[in-house]
Amino acid sequence: MPTNYITSLKNARLDQVTAAIGSNGRIQIGTLGMTAVLATVPLATVAAPAAVNGVLTFTMPRSDTSAVGGGIAAEARIVTSSLVPVVTGLTVGVNSGDVRLDSTNISIVTGK
Repeated sequence: MPTNYITSLKNARLDQVTAAIGSNGRIQIGTLGMTAVLATVPLATVAAPAAVNGVLTFTMPRSDTSAVGGGIAAEARIVTSSLVPVVTGLTVGVNSGDVRLDSTNISIVTGK
Protein backbone atom coordinates (compact mmCIF):
# COMPACT_ATOMS: atom_id res chain seq x y z
CA MET A 1 0.00 0.00 0.00
CA PRO A 2 1.45 3.41 -0.94
CA THR A 3 2.27 6.04 1.65
CA ASN A 4 -0.02 9.05 1.62
CA TYR A 5 0.71 12.51 3.01
CA ILE A 6 -1.69 15.26 3.96
CA THR A 7 -1.77 18.12 1.47
CA SER A 8 0.07 20.59 3.69
CA LEU A 9 3.04 18.21 3.93
CA LYS A 10 3.02 17.59 0.17
CA ASN A 11 3.04 21.33 -0.44
CA ALA A 12 5.91 21.85 2.02
CA ARG A 13 8.02 19.13 0.35
CA LEU A 14 7.37 20.55 -3.11
CA ASP A 15 8.20 24.08 -1.98
CA GLN A 16 11.52 22.73 -0.71
CA VAL A 17 12.19 21.44 -4.23
CA THR A 18 11.69 24.97 -5.59
CA ALA A 19 14.03 26.35 -2.91
CA ALA A 20 16.65 23.69 -3.72
CA ILE A 21 16.58 24.61 -7.42
CA GLY A 22 17.28 28.24 -6.50
CA SER A 23 17.72 30.97 -9.09
CA ASN A 24 18.53 30.12 -12.69
CA GLY A 25 17.97 26.36 -12.51
CA ARG A 26 17.72 24.30 -15.66
CA ILE A 27 15.98 21.29 -17.15
CA GLN A 28 18.46 19.02 -18.88
CA ILE A 29 16.99 16.67 -21.47
CA GLY A 30 19.07 13.64 -22.33
CA THR A 31 19.29 10.16 -23.70
CA LEU A 32 18.37 7.08 -21.66
CA GLY A 33 20.28 7.12 -18.39
CA MET A 34 21.34 10.72 -19.10
CA THR A 35 24.45 9.38 -20.82
CA ALA A 36 24.32 12.42 -23.11
CA VAL A 37 22.68 15.80 -22.54
CA LEU A 38 20.79 16.82 -25.68
CA ALA A 39 19.33 20.17 -24.58
CA THR A 40 19.38 22.47 -21.58
CA VAL A 41 16.31 24.63 -20.95
CA PRO A 42 16.73 27.54 -18.52
CA LEU A 43 14.00 27.82 -15.88
CA ALA A 44 12.49 31.09 -14.72
CA THR A 45 14.43 32.86 -11.96
CA VAL A 46 11.85 31.48 -9.53
CA ALA A 47 11.17 28.04 -11.01
CA ALA A 48 7.66 27.69 -9.55
CA PRO A 49 5.21 29.50 -7.33
CA ALA A 50 4.14 27.87 -4.07
CA ALA A 51 2.66 24.39 -4.44
CA VAL A 52 -1.14 24.15 -4.34
CA ASN A 53 -3.12 21.02 -3.47
CA GLY A 54 0.03 18.89 -3.57
CA VAL A 55 0.99 20.00 -7.10
CA LEU A 56 4.06 21.98 -8.13
CA THR A 57 3.49 23.83 -11.40
CA PHE A 58 6.58 25.33 -12.97
CA THR A 59 6.59 28.81 -14.44
CA MET A 60 6.83 28.47 -18.23
CA PRO A 61 10.53 27.80 -18.97
CA ARG A 62 12.39 30.12 -21.28
CA SER A 63 12.75 28.85 -24.82
CA ASP A 64 15.85 26.99 -25.87
CA THR A 65 15.99 26.74 -29.63
CA SER A 66 19.45 25.17 -29.79
CA ALA A 67 20.32 21.58 -29.04
CA VAL A 68 23.70 20.76 -27.54
CA GLY A 69 23.66 17.18 -28.82
CA GLY A 70 21.78 14.88 -31.14
CA GLY A 71 19.82 11.78 -30.20
CA ILE A 72 16.54 10.45 -28.84
CA ALA A 73 15.31 12.19 -25.70
CA ALA A 74 14.30 9.66 -23.06
CA GLU A 75 15.06 11.18 -19.67
CA ALA A 76 15.35 14.56 -17.99
CA ARG A 77 16.54 16.10 -14.76
CA ILE A 78 16.28 19.44 -13.02
CA VAL A 79 19.55 20.96 -11.89
CA THR A 80 20.70 24.09 -10.07
CA SER A 81 22.64 26.87 -11.78
CA SER A 82 25.77 24.98 -10.65
CA LEU A 83 24.44 21.81 -12.37
CA VAL A 84 23.75 19.99 -9.09
CA PRO A 85 20.86 17.53 -9.69
CA VAL A 86 17.71 18.30 -7.66
CA VAL A 87 15.14 16.09 -9.43
CA THR A 88 16.24 13.08 -11.49
CA GLY A 89 14.56 10.23 -13.35
CA LEU A 90 11.98 12.35 -15.17
CA THR A 91 10.48 10.64 -18.20
CA VAL A 92 10.32 12.38 -21.60
CA GLY A 93 7.72 11.79 -24.27
CA VAL A 94 5.51 13.32 -26.94
CA ASN A 95 2.03 12.59 -25.58
CA SER A 96 2.98 11.45 -22.10
CA GLY A 97 5.79 11.74 -19.61
CA ASP A 98 6.96 14.15 -16.97
CA VAL A 99 8.51 16.37 -19.67
CA ARG A 100 6.54 16.63 -22.92
CA LEU A 101 8.13 17.61 -26.21
CA ASP A 102 6.87 18.06 -29.76
CA SER A 103 9.40 15.40 -30.82
CA THR A 104 11.83 13.24 -28.88
CA ASN A 105 14.27 13.27 -31.81
CA ILE A 106 16.63 16.13 -30.99
CA SER A 107 19.19 17.10 -33.60
CA ILE A 108 21.76 19.78 -34.23
CA VAL A 109 21.31 21.81 -37.41
CA THR A 110 24.62 23.06 -38.77
CA GLY A 111 24.84 26.83 -38.96
CA LYS A 112 21.99 27.50 -36.55
